Amino acid sequence: MDATRTPGSLVCVGLGMTLGSHLGPLARSHIEQADVVFAGLSDGIVELWLNKMHTDVRSLQPYYREGRSRMQTYRQMVDAILTEVRAGKRVCGVFYGHPGVFAWAPHKSIEIARSEGYPARMEPGISAEDCLYADLGIDPGRFGCQHFEASQLLFYQRRIDPTAYLVLWQVGLVGDQSLARFSTGPAYKQVLVDVLARDYPLGHELIIYRTATLPIQSPRIERVVLGDLPQADIGMADTVVIPPARAMQVDHEMRARLDVLDRAMSDAVRDVG
Repeated sequence: MDATRTPGSLVCVGLGMTLGSHLGPLARSHIEQADVVFAGLSDGIVELWLNKMHTDVRSLQPYYREGRSRMQTYRQMVDAILTEVRAGKRVCGVFYGHPGVFAWAPHKSIEIARSEGYPARMEPGISAEDCLYADLGIDPGRFGCQHFEASQLLFYQRRIDPTAYLVLWQVGLVGDQSLARFSTGPAYKQVLVDVLARDYPLGHELIIYRTATLPIQSPRIERVVLGDLPQADIGMADTVVIPPARAMQVDHEMRARLDVLDRAMSDAVRDVG
């Protein structure tokens, strides 16, 4: 890095999910003070809104191409962002939702920028997960909550706990090994159903959820049973939520062990008193 030139910097911020509603003052400040703003957003209307906040907003959407590996697309995004950082500019990457959730490019851009000596950091945003808890009335602390990218259940041997909530992301792309498609069909979702049927009955009710991205919209909350999932219309923005199918089982051995500790603690307090 040329010491005579103003060093570049990078901050990746989250715009939240719903237009105008989720943008925090810190993220807005980073956008307004940047020399260059890169936008990885989910909606063209949101991108137009962002253009009113800065005179140099560069969309990352044109890098996506049907048939091109998404990993190639992400690397091109990183190269575009870092080119401006290396040119000594204050760069702000603006991403929908949380910039670190299902977002390879922000993480990689920050990692490389830091390795080259540039100041780089991430500011959180309201994610689809946050909206999901609010819209569906789910408290992840009640039964526990597992999150998986749907294809991981097909590619790897993952352990599912049917006594907790199961949240599956990118079900519309489940089973895609090419990273070049924007959807897979019913046959791929049937493979997912076959995996899930090991732990859930086919009649178990699921929720297909999509966050509202515009204030005039309502979230998608559609209930289907597991056996009907392959025929359901599920896009890239949809998430599948599987409520618990069984009650949690008491671990009597651990409870007894804790009872012993509790009695010992009570005896120690009595002795001190």
